[in-house]
Amino acid sequence: MNRTVAAAALCALFSVSSAHADDKVLNLYTARHYQTDEALYANFTKATGIKVNRIEGKEDALLERIRSEGENSPADVLITVDASRLAKADELGVFAPVKSELLTSRIPANLRTDTWFAFSTRARVIVYNKAGIKPELVQNYEDLANPALKAKVCTRSGSHPYNLSLGASMIEHHGIEKTEAWAKGIVANFARQPKGGDTDQIRAVAAGECGVAIANSYYVARLINSTKPEDQQVMDAVGVIWPNQANVGTHINVSGGGMLKHAPNKAAAVAFLEYLASDEAQRYFADGNNEWPVVQSVKVSNAALEKLGTFKADALPVGKLANSVAEAQKAYDRAGYR
Repeated sequence: MNRTVAAAALCALFSVSSAHADDKVLNLYTARHYQTDEALYANFTKATGIKVNRIEGKEDALLERIRSEGENSPADVLITVDASRLAKADELGVFAPVKSELLTSRIPANLRTDTWFAFSTRARVIVYNKAGIKPELVQNYEDLANPALKAKVCTRSGSHPYNLSLGASMIEHHGIEKTEAWAKGIVANFARQPKGGDTDQIRAVAAGECGVAIANSYYVARLINSTKPEDQQVMDAVGVIWPNQANVGTHINVSGGGMLKHAPNKAAAVAFLEYLASDEAQRYFADGNNEWPVVQSVKVSNAALEKLGTFKADALPVGKLANSVAEAQKAYDRAGYR
């Protein structure tokens, strides 16, 4: 399909005539920093004539900026990662409700709320040392608290949003008391105090410093896709488990965003969010970080994801997940998981 035809098709799909007439600019605050997103923004402009002005930053810094700007904020859309961060933004009251038949029809109900939408998903997997751990010991998140894994478990900080979201899902499935007991079991099984990012956990498992760790799937995919010998050696040494396949499914999290309450270019904001649900944008959005599209009909070609294979995902609504993040932090704190 040539660019002219593609642009015409996108305009027809998203009905952005009002944006053409009134809003030629979209001011985007984003915590995503992926090269493929450049093409995503450029294609949106080609399709709609709406220029994207972008400010990139860390999530907390962007939220503080939006709060300090108040009613005078130029920001139209905020994009960030993890349901816990989106929930924090929602709790601060920065998002505005969006009514869009297109978004409702294309994004599954469990991956959206009234005020923000998921546009790609990632999974929290268990990584184990193939030489030291039997995979049957780590088939579920709950297994990480098994005393058989004493001095074997490594994770990043319990206060990190990725682990808080996992804790929130545990609360939704098991309640606060069982989740706190699970967290205490993980602390008792630490091979070392939590430190570093998910890639550090995977490398530590490969080196034998840890027997098992949890990591987001895209960190695994990056190592699989890497041509560096040291990264290939890491992946040769570890196995990857899709947890909880016999019950609720593997915990997933999201990249997502929403229109801001004081957005000066609301029509453009809705048009942009709808564009992110298009087949073209879904591929760019997901492939930028080795994730999966939320629109179920969209397929991506990613060798690492194909190697990881298919899995049963937890269908817990992201809104419920977000609601339990604060309780997860309290449970972790009481368990000494910091």
